[in-house]
Amino acid sequence: MIVSPCISICKTDPSTGYCYGCARTIKEKKIWKEPETTDEWKTNNIKTIRERLVGWQLESFNESYEHKINNGISLFKKNLKNE
Repeated sequence: MIVSPCISICKTDPSTGYCYGCARTIKEKKIWKEPETTDEWKTNNIKTIRERLVGWQLESFNESYEHKINNGISLFKKNLKNE
């Protein structure tokens, strides 16, 4: 199973159409939820996401996504729980 790249920062940039948190389009978010979506498509989409992000945004995404994979929760949600 491929973990969703959503890192709980769900706001779409009006210029690019990409989510500020995970860099997916609304269409890509919908495809992730479809039962017939393959792991191959998801893996390729994560590669695409990482190509869209640069600098601190890429570093932040990678850190939060890795935390979500290892702990089942994004860093953003973890920090909300700790407040």
